[in-house]
Amino acid sequence: MITKITGELAELSEEAATLRIGAFEYEVLIPEYSRRQLQRMLHSEVSLFTIEYLEGNQMQGRMTPRLIGFTSEIEREFFELFCSVDGVGTRKAMRAMVRPVKEIATAIEEQDAKSLASLPGVGPATAERIIAKLRRKVPKFALMVTREEAREAEVEPDVVSETFEVLRTLGHSESDARRLLDTALSSKKKYPDVQSLLQAIYQQTQQKHHD
Repeated sequence: MITKITGELAELSEEAATLRIGAFEYEVLIPEYSRRQLQRMLHSEVSLFTIEYLEGNQMQGRMTPRLIGFTSEIEREFFELFCSVDGVGTRKAMRAMVRPVKEIATAIEEQDAKSLASLPGVGPATAERIIAKLRRKVPKFALMVTREEAREAEVEPDVVSETFEVLRTLGHSESDARRLLDTALSSKKKYPDVQSLLQAIYQQTQQKHHD
């Protein structure tokens, strides 16, 4: 099982990246959102977190091994969850992932069937099935901090997710906890640990009450 592949990004097409590793070149299928992230990295060394699967008709004995790649482990985890919905499957999930995982997960959490139905290949009926099956499983994906956001706020994604869990334990709803975190992160201050981020959230809450 190939779970990660690192090499020179030799070529990028609409639905695949070609990675050159020594004497070998590997074709890795990628969703549209990942392709956009990789565009500026052509001819650089990249790492893709992969899923390996067989494509084809088993009855006819024609099965082709395929690799699907993502730029982060959490995107790969979300993709596997997305594929578990009846009527979605690997190829449909690939086509649907044209927007950041955080946006798709937020739409699922907020039961925004209209936004989901607008994704390529999804439609209203599939959107309802996605919400029914995944609504309670996506809060951590809706909380995802992109690499750019993490760099700007100088905060580790793990610190964000741990703070989210603490806020939930303190009785905040998922959407309220995420809103508090977004406000604190938008200040662009440094948060080296959970304590400092919680402190900032507490201070902004106190300030709001005084205003």
